[in-house]
Amino acid sequence: MAAKSVEILLVEDNIHDERLTIKALQKNNLTNKLHVVRDGEEALEFLFHTGRYKKDETSQEIDPPRLILLDLKLPKIDGLELLNIIKKDERTKTIPVVILTSSTQESDMLQSYRLGVNSYIVKPVEFDKFISAVSDLGLYWMILNELPK
Repeated sequence: MAAKSVEILLVEDNIHDERLTIKALQKNNLTNKLHVVRDGEEALEFLFHTGRYKKDETSQEIDPPRLILLDLKLPKIDGLELLNIIKKDERTKTIPVVILTSSTQESDMLQSYRLGVNSYIVKPVEFDKFISAVSDLGLYWMILNELPK
């Protein structure tokens, strides 16, 4: 997939949760422009066009994603640190970030909102509820929500 067309960036290290999230998004035809990264370091490379996503002179300008779905418990750079970087940088701070996590810790939720997360969703354990939750958030953020130009 060409990075130019990415609308949803999924930052998820658990392959099972990744597959469930993709299945839920597919239910509403929201996976055509999805890109998955597996850790915080790769997410930063993708967002800031460094490392394996570095642009060269033949590359087109890459549009930022319209939505970031972010797990908290990530290798290399955890989700809270990644959120902090995203929300402090002028190039990325207006991108909506939705925490999609299994963490029910109040401290994780409070810190996420202090850092500027747009929404915090605890992954439901039951399959049908998980599919429904991800479908609903995908529809809201990709179809209903208006973003600045």
